[in-house]
Amino acid sequence: MNQIKQIHAHTLRNNIDQSHFLITRLLQLPNLLYAHSILLHSSLSSSPSSISPLFNTLLHSYSSHGPFHHCISLFNSLLLLHPSPPSFTSLLSACASFNQPFHGRALHALLLKFGFIFDPFVSTSLLTMYSKCGLVDSATKVFDEMPYRDVASWNSLLDGYAKSGDLMRAQELFDSIPVRNVISWTSMVAGFCQNGRYEDALQVFVKMWEDCEVRPNEVTLASVLPACANLGSLELGKRIERYARENGFVRNLFVANALVEMFAKCGDIRNAWRMFEEIGDRRNLCSWNSMIMGLAVHGSWKDALELFHDMKARRITPDDITFIGVLMACTHGGLVEHGRTYFRSMEREFQISPKLEHYGCMVDLLGRAGCLREAYDLSKSMPMKPDSVIWGALLGACSFHGEVGLAEIAAEFLSELEPWNAGNHVILSNIYASSGQWDGVAKEWKLMKWKKYRKIAGHSFIEVGGKMDKFLVEDKSHPRAEEIYAMLNEVTLAMKLLQYFPDLDYHLECYD
Repeated sequence: MNQIKQIHAHTLRNNIDQSHFLITRLLQLPNLLYAHSILLHSSLSSSPSSISPLFNTLLHSYSSHGPFHHCISLFNSLLLLHPSPPSFTSLLSACASFNQPFHGRALHALLLKFGFIFDPFVSTSLLTMYSKCGLVDSATKVFDEMPYRDVASWNSLLDGYAKSGDLMRAQELFDSIPVRNVISWTSMVAGFCQNGRYEDALQVFVKMWEDCEVRPNEVTLASVLPACANLGSLELGKRIERYARENGFVRNLFVANALVEMFAKCGDIRNAWRMFEEIGDRRNLCSWNSMIMGLAVHGSWKDALELFHDMKARRITPDDITFIGVLMACTHGGLVEHGRTYFRSMEREFQISPKLEHYGCMVDLLGRAGCLREAYDLSKSMPMKPDSVIWGALLGACSFHGEVGLAEIAAEFLSELEPWNAGNHVILSNIYASSGQWDGVAKEWKLMKWKKYRKIAGHSFIEVGGKMDKFLVEDKSHPRAEEIYAMLNEVTLAMKLLQYFPDLDYHLECYD
């Protein structure tokens, strides 16, 4: 930097124009503000044709690094000279990156004024801006008016549909794309995964991986691994790890973190820890959170809390997700006082306001420990309205401890929040039964029959050969159903021979 300042001083003293060289070097550092000042000074004495490319170069850098108001300031200066299609492309990119749809619409009007709207790069940038800012209808209109559509324009609109949750239109557009590349497939995988349709995400990924010439990249893997995690697809997750290692993708921190989360959620703590250790000094907060959460969920509460203290010792500041894992660890360990301390430390020590999830963890912790009144008082004192998870946790705790009064209160709130959920009435009925209040049992069953509740069919996922099979209760649709039920009968017979009789009397029938 000192060398650049010396060169700049020399050019000023000798009236030499070295603006292009200086700005290029400053953008490499980058020191955008210094480059900006040199550019504005040079524009006073240079011709528009020679200085405009430098404006575009700096504008392109601002579109990636920001701040956005400097992008606008530079573009306004460029309007007085000679704006070109690259000028608009860079500023539209900045509008997309910094979520500035208002300025994007204003640029759309200027494009029409300057006649650049039919430039393929500009129109694709405009389409991308609308898609990334969530203005999918405007993006669709731009797409429909484009005289020429390349794969980038198709992918931009596809990504907009997927991220907005309009997966039906996303699927229709995906099926219409003349030539799909890895971005097209990844957008569909990510769209399904982000909207909770994990089965569909895996189906699209497996089809891409096995049936197409397009090969998954780092973004594809980081997008599909959360689906494996949520469905418990450990076998496919291991295949993805092998593929990632063969192609050097494990060096990508997003992929490595996704692998930690996948192994942890699938219960393979040993491999989750192996990946966590492999990341080493590259670990970020996401790495620590995934490992702490995985240990906590699967009962290794001591290891989870030790890891939390190790994280703090390394001066890594926890966030709200970290404390969800910490409080869950306390719940599994029955550490009520520790849980209270950690919960209070969120605001006192780290200035993190507890969210609904943290209150849910505390209600669960207190309820399991038998502190039902404290759990109820906490639910009522929350700064936000308790949701069905809060009241469900309290109802479950009342069921475990046989507390009828608070169970009735929790069930009443749940009937308002989840009027369709018969399970809450079943739990309350069982609480009445355990305390001998048969009139309460009769009341709940009459209410369920009057409301014509029907239990949602239970289902399970079983992974075979890296593919997930879904089974409903009494399901005979699987092509190998006869073999499956024959094996199930053998298992049942073996259980009876060992004198093991499962408790099936849980009253979860369908209601007429």
